[in-house]
Amino acid sequence: MTARPPFRADHVGSLLRPAVLREARRDHAAGEISAEQLRAVEDDAIRDVVKMQKAAGLESATDGEFRRSSWHMDFIYALGGVSRSDERLHVKFHNLAGDLEFSPPGLQVEGKVRLDKPIFADHFEFLKAHADPGITPKLTIPSPSMVYYRGGRAAVSETVYPELDEFFADLSAAYAEQLRAMSALGCTYLQLDDTSLAYLNDPEQRELVARMGSEPDTMHLRNISTINAALAGKPADLTVTTHLCRGNFRSSWVASGSYEFVAEALFGELAVDGFFLEYDDERSGGFEPLRFVPKGKRVVLGLVTSKRPELEDPDALVRRIEEASRYVDVDQLCLSPQCGFSSTEEGNDLTATEQLRKLELIVSTAERVWGRS
Repeated sequence: MTARPPFRADHVGSLLRPAVLREARRDHAAGEISAEQLRAVEDDAIRDVVKMQKAAGLESATDGEFRRSSWHMDFIYALGGVSRSDERLHVKFHNLAGDLEFSPPGLQVEGKVRLDKPIFADHFEFLKAHADPGITPKLTIPSPSMVYYRGGRAAVSETVYPELDEFFADLSAAYAEQLRAMSALGCTYLQLDDTSLAYLNDPEQRELVARMGSEPDTMHLRNISTINAALAGKPADLTVTTHLCRGNFRSSWVASGSYEFVAEALFGELAVDGFFLEYDDERSGGFEPLRFVPKGKRVVLGLVTSKRPELEDPDALVRRIEEASRYVDVDQLCLSPQCGFSSTEEGNDLTATEQLRKLELIVSTAERVWGRS
């Protein structure tokens, strides 16, 4: 369908962990199996999930993030200068039944931010070795924005970084080195997952940012410039996309709101090749912000929800793609789930079979709109 990613039918990255993997991770945490035994279970599960993605008809494959406990913190804690904090974050998620509290560990920046060695390099090499010819292995990592967004200035040592400009410069440099290192390993498709640029569309989240001592009206501009600095020297054959998420934990979300607040700067200035956008329900607002998307950029419409098992009506998906094409050329559009299926180990409230049916629906709908590759 397209020569380079993002593909007409694509997906965000995380996939439901099989029961055997969840059990092995619990056993390892309890000291009942070794790291080598856990790795063997992970290897088998990843081989299976790569085959599943090909069977669904996708042209790309991830490892489902099966070696991680969360979509972002495993990566962030591996950055030099960053460590796990004793404090817990308190995040309120929402779902159709009510609210859900999530209290993951926080982080602290207590040294100069740096890349001591490529993060997830072994994860990617295993994925690449088991992706069949014609299937593009995709690596997902958290955006640089995520190292600062939740902790703010309080999480960054003023002794190490009296001025935040130096912190953001070091952060960009570490990410730039990560991109170069992954490209050298053969990575041609990398995604930066970012909640901040979506959360900031929600007035409640902007109030939270203000209470943390940051500037809610300009934080998205800071984040865009930090990401752009990381992308400035990226290899020409490396496609980088971003996924803008409003929160994803056990079929629940954090933020709501149209992309309008950040849209002009986001689409006009962020130097990625494509945008994965959540558009599965009314929380996402309309397609009007897509009027700022310039020629040459891809928009992956997340019209198929990963939060509920019910299968979308394919005719309705086609109509929504047609509606989006009023604001950006249909040739710049692609289709995906709204988010990952398992941003944390727990996963969303649907089965592996229902997950597969969603991916197959995305592929068949994409073929209907754009034709076969």
